[in-house]
Amino acid sequence: MNALHDLRSTLRGQVWLSGEPDFDIARRPWNLAIEQPVDAVVEAADAADVAALVRHARAAGSSITTQPNGHGATGNTAGTILLRTRRLDTLQIDPATRRARVGAGVPSGRVQAAAAAHGLTGLPGSSPVVSVTGVALGGGLSWFSRAHGWVADSVTALDIVDAEGRERHVTADTEPDLFWALRGGGGSFAIVTALHLALHPAPRLYGGRVLWPAGHAPAVMDAYRTITAAAPDELTVWLDLLHFPGAEPMVAVDATYLGDPDEARDLLAPLDRLPSPISDSRQPMSVAELGAITAEPTEPSAGLSHTELLTTLDDKAVRTLLDDPIAPLLSAQLRHLGGALARPSDSPHGPLTEPYALYLFGLPTDPARAEAVVAKQRALAEALPTSGRKPLTFLNPTETLADAFTPHTLTRLRDIKRRHDPHHVFRANFPVHA
Repeated sequence: MNALHDLRSTLRGQVWLSGEPDFDIARRPWNLAIEQPVDAVVEAADAADVAALVRHARAAGSSITTQPNGHGATGNTAGTILLRTRRLDTLQIDPATRRARVGAGVPSGRVQAAAAAHGLTGLPGSSPVVSVTGVALGGGLSWFSRAHGWVADSVTALDIVDAEGRERHVTADTEPDLFWALRGGGGSFAIVTALHLALHPAPRLYGGRVLWPAGHAPAVMDAYRTITAAAPDELTVWLDLLHFPGAEPMVAVDATYLGDPDEARDLLAPLDRLPSPISDSRQPMSVAELGAITAEPTEPSAGLSHTELLTTLDDKAVRTLLDDPIAPLLSAQLRHLGGALARPSDSPHGPLTEPYALYLFGLPTDPARAEAVVAKQRALAEALPTSGRKPLTFLNPTETLADAFTPHTLTRLRDIKRRHDPHHVFRANFPVHA
């Protein structure tokens, strides 16, 4: 306990200890269904503060769990110091070289807003509030991954604090194994204080959501399969089966196209031959506006998720998804993959060859509902053609890295963990056990 109290004299950032005011708020994960026990919470002032924390933890025999704001939390934090990196928020854009230096606390939406001013884009996901660093450490899927691959594929260098508390700059040339592991293998190897990212041209973007009553789901699904069967890499289309509390079931198609709006409208023409929708928000847009398409919550809330990668979306799979209501789930989202994701990637996950991802989400409003949500997720997963693996950033707290990586990859990650953090100073949400 004395070592924890010494944190305040060691660090310039803010420290919360168990039993103190606001400690429970400070340790709270993004998913409020997760209980996150920790010994202390530290909000580092800067990278030097992170280095001081690591040296302190190493000397005290403690472990550090790093989260900017708690996305991806699993509750595997007992006995750790929780590091918040929100104040590592520097962002530098070099439009001439199409490069960005992104602090560990910078959310995706802020990168998009800065890049958009130069006709550029990062690789954002569906939520603008998730940290770019957290996504990249897990590989990362983006609206534009079909065109540009994993988010981690665009990482060109990392600024880190290693297990001895040293600030270092890591590249493929200086530390090839560590560079490989950090670009998709999770946060078990070092604390990343900033990423260096390649940005991508995005002079034009068309996107939005079309929404229908659920009775049109079979026709919408037919159109979705037609569109995705011939989609160019610049087009990303998701299908959402939705059942919000107090509302009738609905079906939606979300789309983005990196290119000319007229080309986008031609590619999405099968949607226009369907019955009139409830709403249609498709239009030319900025890459800074992507969060509006799915309008995911921007404040912490409780949820239960389950993801599978589908090997096909054949007629049998469609019947499994559509024959029965998705209730008690809130949503069942199909994401079209392929494109650059299926091509070679020198990252722990490697190429993502499955054509679709299915994300199942429900609200655990009470124990009975939570049990029903999990049962529905399990029943759908067992009935669908799945590959048996899934992206790291989509794992839920009941899963492990063995659900994301091959045995060969896990062996390599464990070897890197042994060499770079033999005393287990770092404990990731999904840890690599050396």
